Amino acid sequence: MDLKQAREHALEMYNEAVEAANPKKCVLDHVRLAGSTLMVDSAKYDLDEHEAIYVVAFGKAASSMAEAVEEVLGDRLTGGLVVSDTQPENPYNKLGFYLSSHPIPDERSVNAAKEVVSVLENAGEKDLVIFLISGGGSALLALPAPGISIEDKKKATETLLRSGVDKYGLNAVRKHISQIKGGGLLKKALPARVITLLLSNAVSDRLDAIASGPTVPDPTTFEDAWRVIEALGIEHKLPPHVVVHLEEGREGNVPETLKEGEIDPDKVQTLIVGSNFKSLKAVQKKAEELGYNTLLLSSQISGEAREVAKVVASIAFDIERFGIPVATPACIIFGGETTVTVHNTTAVGKGGGRSTETALSFAMEIIGHDIAGLFCDTDGIDGPIDAAGAICDGQSRLTARAMNVSAREHLAQNNSYDFFDKLGDLIFTGPTGTNVMDIGIVIIG
Repeated sequence: MDLKQAREHALEMYNEAVEAANPKKCVLDHVRLAGSTLMVDSAKYDLDEHEAIYVVAFGKAASSMAEAVEEVLGDRLTGGLVVSDTQPENPYNKLGFYLSSHPIPDERSVNAAKEVVSVLENAGEKDLVIFLISGGGSALLALPAPGISIEDKKKATETLLRSGVDKYGLNAVRKHISQIKGGGLLKKALPARVITLLLSNAVSDRLDAIASGPTVPDPTTFEDAWRVIEALGIEHKLPPHVVVHLEEGREGNVPETLKEGEIDPDKVQTLIVGSNFKSLKAVQKKAEELGYNTLLLSSQISGEAREVAKVVASIAFDIERFGIPVATPACIIFGGETTVTVHNTTAVGKGGGRSTETALSFAMEIIGHDIAGLFCDTDGIDGPIDAAGAICDGQSRLTARAMNVSAREHLAQNNSYDFFDKLGDLIFTGPTGTNVMDIGIVIIG
């Protein structure tokens, strides 16, 4: 197999994945206006019956999603606010913009949340509120529970992430130290009519997991949040105010998050307009056009990045050796969101994210094989680093050895960024303006 061509094909496929998650296109695929009737999929809204229409958009894809809704509604839109971590390319006619912080929330995140709440306070029973939510929303909009500072929330989140928490556990805790997550924003928008359009960055597209579910009921409890902390053994590493708040919640002294049955379902519509699976299907179509037999493995891959890499490599080896479950030339396609447990707390180099760590572990498995792999975040930023991810093949580790660069040492130090930086195999896209989790593309000759 021509590994150079395989790498080029993998990059083409990744670009298709990102384009399929284009936020503006995703919204316009589901929303249109006919006269005074707004149609959101099969639901219809007579805008003449609404006195005002407000839009609240937040997340990495907020700017483009808001642009689409403003394009549809035009002068019928009353106002609202867009919150993101990058400036919009075009000015809005009716919407304000607030530049916030990601991936770590700060005072800008708190101020943005307060501004959003002030918008929602204007909405009454005869008004319509449209939420546009995408990945990154949890950090961009942050309003900690009373008694908890943004620094407390930040330290708690960092501690959870460094402990290898999965997204479900992370969200269970974050919802219970927040005023707006876990249905909190929906509470503030009611009694207005509410539409929520989501660009999913959650494994299995769980509504309550996308941006920590600010406009949907929360199935988790204070007790669930505490179980996560106990299981990770980090109760003594968390800020005291966070621990006290969670304990108060467990004892029933703090109100729970929004639960099923507390809202009128006829007042609320929630719809996913873009997802990881949609992007994987675009990759599959491109791969088949390029002549590959495809295996769309799953859009719900989770677990430790280095372990996921080993499993995917084993499937690639069966394809290479036996032609099962598909014959060569083949392309394995998968998505989801892995986790990285930091095993070495001593900072070395720039570290890495879950996609680059997956790539490094994969490169170690496929040494000498006719296989190439690309692993990237669709938002263009792999966790704490400025690369989207990395690309590798069966020669990567051999090339590194010739450069006296140890793959095993870099993996032990969770320093995948520096490994691929030395090889020139990091993938830089800059922020893509969308986020539907991660993409894995493996080509077998």
